[in-house]
Amino acid sequence: MTRDDFVARFGGVFEHSPWIAERAHDAGGVDGGGELTAGRVHGVLAAQFRAASDAERLGVLNAHPDLAGKLAIAGGLTEDSRKEQAGAGLDRLSPEEHARFTALNSAYVEKFGFPFIIAVKGLTKDDILAAFETRIDNSVAAEFETACAQVEKIARLRLEAMLPGEAA
Repeated sequence: MTRDDFVARFGGVFEHSPWIAERAHDAGGVDGGGELTAGRVHGVLAAQFRAASDAERLGVLNAHPDLAGKLAIAGGLTEDSRKEQAGAGLDRLSPEEHARFTALNSAYVEKFGFPFIIAVKGLTKDDILAAFETRIDNSVAAEFETACAQVEKIARLRLEAMLPGEAA
């Protein structure tokens, strides 16, 4: 697969961060032929994400939208993010629930400097709120690592929707 084709297909797996797919392709991570599977592609993409500087990984975190935030209301989410948030019911919050998410989003960003990130597939809005309320007590270092792990999980779920599976 050419670099342009690889980036076109997988450049959005890590939210608004095509540089990860570019580096994965340039590193030869998918050379050697064979079927592109979710596990294989996730492995090469995640390796580049993990090898990135903290500043670059922070940029990936900051590329993620707030849950049930302004972008969601304005219809400005990526298609993947829109589907993921809708699947967890975040597009159907009561005014009180929306106010709670807004307050938690603000407090979280103020404390950590990036939005709260969680792989919402299979979770309810109550599960997400509980995680929010627990994780806001984490240290900045612990939460940075937790958010990065969640970004990788989101990427894996997106790839599983695109490609045949395989153990990571």
